[in-house]
Amino acid sequence: MTEKKTTKGLTGLKGLTGTLRRAAAAGLCGAALVSAVAAAPAQARQERAEGLSGATWRLKASGSDARFRGLAAVSRTTAWVAGSKGTVLRTHDGGRSWRNVSPPGAEGLEFRDIEAFDARRAVVLAIGEGEASRVFRTDDAGATWTESFRNTDPHAFYDCLTFFDARNGIALSDPVDGKYRVLATGDGGRSWRVLPSDGMPAAQPGEAAFAAGGQCLVSAGRRDAWFATGGAATARVFHSADRGRTWTVADAPLPAGDPARGVFALAFRDARTGLAVGGDYRAGQPSPKAAAVTADGGAVWTVADAPPPAYRSGVTWLPYSRGTALAVGPTGTDVTTDGGRTWRTVDQGSYDTVDCAPDLGCWAAGEQGRVARLEPARR
Repeated sequence: MTEKKTTKGLTGLKGLTGTLRRAAAAGLCGAALVSAVAAAPAQARQERAEGLSGATWRLKASGSDARFRGLAAVSRTTAWVAGSKGTVLRTHDGGRSWRNVSPPGAEGLEFRDIEAFDARRAVVLAIGEGEASRVFRTDDAGATWTESFRNTDPHAFYDCLTFFDARNGIALSDPVDGKYRVLATGDGGRSWRVLPSDGMPAAQPGEAAFAAGGQCLVSAGRRDAWFATGGAATARVFHSADRGRTWTVADAPLPAGDPARGVFALAFRDARTGLAVGGDYRAGQPSPKAAAVTADGGAVWTVADAPPPAYRSGVTWLPYSRGTALAVGPTGTDVTTDGGRTWRTVDQGSYDTVDCAPDLGCWAAGEQGRVARLEPARR
């Protein structure tokens, strides 16, 4: 299928273009490139990942008009997207072709998050009140799906899910009886159980999580997880160090005080270093202080010195980089190279979510079937 170049280049960074071009010339992709990068010294890996000079989003014709808010980047060649009308697509050739692998009968569901373990195994979350919230799992690249959870509580509304490893994961619901509800799995999403709520702090009046881009709940390592909130007097970030059993909470200095404002997405490089983005999702509304950073696992958040100029719904670290990350939203893409202290807009395209794979394969997805991969500038 045809591809389009969306900008002249993401010129805010340096170095990744050469990495991608050298890998392509050498025929490295997927696991081969992961192995090559992992084998390199730490300093060399960081230098390779510290920038994207000349790189650009290239649109990949998905053949769909769904809005994709769920995205799982497996590698430069393999990615999964999930969105409206129960749509799940998968590519294994870098976006040149997409296979519709939607679960049968899911046309009325809204998929907002997908987590993929590899090219064949994935778990997808549908959001909504009551039975609209469901979880499906595939072990055969989407050829078949098993519904592993269907919410029966009319007061629950599930927003996001995350996995610590191939077996252990959690999913987050908006507050039920004044507290956020957490589901847990220990078998890769084949079965789920509701965790006790005694370790969860009370929710604020009107507070909820935003199912905007599959990043309101994230994890780092084997035990740490965080989720983001908004819609109340104060935007907040919750942290668990025991896979969702107990939580602490901290205020975040992002726009709040309105149902449309708060923290929409999180990204953690490790158990201490994190980013938060958000703002006011309504078109045309100002979103000052739309990003914040933490260096202590989310206990304290500091607003960015130069945040993105508008609402952002997705954020991801560039693998192996100490300070480079991407944030996306309906009005553009922003880049930071200093760990989130300052951001610069480098693309005007509309995306809802962004994700990078260990082999430096970065993908973005959004409205009207938009999917793009970050690629070196063509010569």
